[in-house]
Amino acid sequence: MNKEQNSSNVYLVGLMGSGKTTIGRILAKRLGLVFMDTDREVEERTGVSIPTIFEIEGEDGFRRRESQVVEDCTRMSNAIVATGGGVVLRPENRENLTKSGFVVYLNVPPHILWERTRADKNRPLLKVDDPLGKLQQLFAQRDPLYREVADLVVDGSRINAQGVTQLLMKEFGNRWSH
Repeated sequence: MNKEQNSSNVYLVGLMGSGKTTIGRILAKRLGLVFMDTDREVEERTGVSIPTIFEIEGEDGFRRRESQVVEDCTRMSNAIVATGGGVVLRPENRENLTKSGFVVYLNVPPHILWERTRADKNRPLLKVDDPLGKLQQLFAQRDPLYREVADLVVDGSRINAQGVTQLLMKEFGNRWSH
C-alpha cells in the first residue's frame, strides 16, 4: 500500500456486475466516508438514465460525461468511489484514478457477471444477441486496463460482497482512524 499516505480516495473498478456499488456503499458506511457512484452521478447531472444517454449521444457521449465526473472525483477526499465498468477505457481516467487514490480491481469472471446481470435492463452494452459473449469480449479488452491501474486485485469470484467488504476493511480500516 505504497500510495496510502498520498491518496485519500478508494476507487473500485471492474466490469458491470462485479459488485462495485454494493461493496462501495457498505465500505463507505462502515468507514463513515462519502460514497459516490460515477454512473449515478452522470444520471443525476443529465437527468436521464444511462441507456437514454447511450441512445441519444452514443457510448462516446456517455464516456465524455463519465470522464468529467471522474475528474471531479479527484478533487474529493476521503471518498469511496464506484466507477463505471468502462471508466478505464480513457487514458485520462486511468491517470486521474491512479494519481488521486487507491484503486481496487474487483475481478469477477464473465460467466459469473452474466449470472448477476442477465435480468438487468439497465445495461446498454448487454442489449445484444449474446450477452455472455459480450461480457467475455469486454473482459478480454478491459482486464489488462483494470490491472494497469489497480493497487489491489480482489478475486470476487470466490467470495461475496460481504466477504470482499471484510477484506477491504482490513486493508483500509486503519487508514482513516484518528
